[in-house]
Amino acid sequence: MTFVVGLTGGIGSGKSAATLEFEKLGVTVVDADVVARQVVEPGTNALARIVAYFGEEVLRPDGELDRSALRNAVFDNDQHKTWLNQLLHPAIRTLMQQQIIHAPGPYCILAVPLLIENNLTGMCQRVVVVDCPESMQLSRAIKRDGSDERIIKNIIKSQASREQRLSAADDVIDNSGSIDQLASQVTHLHHQYLTLSQAS
Repeated sequence: MTFVVGLTGGIGSGKSAATLEFEKLGVTVVDADVVARQVVEPGTNALARIVAYFGEEVLRPDGELDRSALRNAVFDNDQHKTWLNQLLHPAIRTLMQQQIIHAPGPYCILAVPLLIENNLTGMCQRVVVVDCPESMQLSRAIKRDGSDERIIKNIIKSQASREQRLSAADDVIDNSGSIDQLASQVTHLHHQYLTLSQAS
C-alpha cells in the first residue's frame, strides 16, 4: 500500500510552492484541484449528469464545463449545491484513490486545500500543513488572484482556522520565509517520509 502524506494549508499559504518542491524531488503529487477538473472532462459520466441537471448552458462551445456558469447556477441555491457536491465529492475521492494506488515510489503527496474540512485525513498516514501568518495569506492571495480583500477574508473565514489545521498536523512547513527555506524544509521532510514509508 502506498504511504500517503496529506498536504494542506489555507488560501495563500503556499501549498503549490510546497508541492512543486516535492515534485522536484521526484515525489508523485495527487492534487485534488487537478482531479476535480479531470472528473468533469468531456466524455465523463459526471459531466453528462451535470448537463442533464443544469442544461447545456453550463457547457462552453468546445464542450468543456463552463466553471463560472456552473458557479452561478449553484450560487445562493443550496439544493443545487448539495446535488453537485453529492455527485462530485465521491467521484473526486474515487479518482484520488485510483491515482494513489498507481503512484510510483515509496510515498506520494495528496494535496487537498480542504483536507481537514472535508474529513479526508483518514486517507493519509501523515498530515503536513503549509503554514504562514494570516496577514501573509491575505496579501499573497490578493496579489495572486487580483481578488479584493473582502473576498479573500471570507474564504479564510470559511476554511478551517489556522489553529484547527495546526492541531491536525503531524508536520508543519513554515512558509513565511524565502523559497530556499521552504525547499530545505521539504527536503528534510522528504527524507523523513522515505524512512517512515519503508517502516510502514
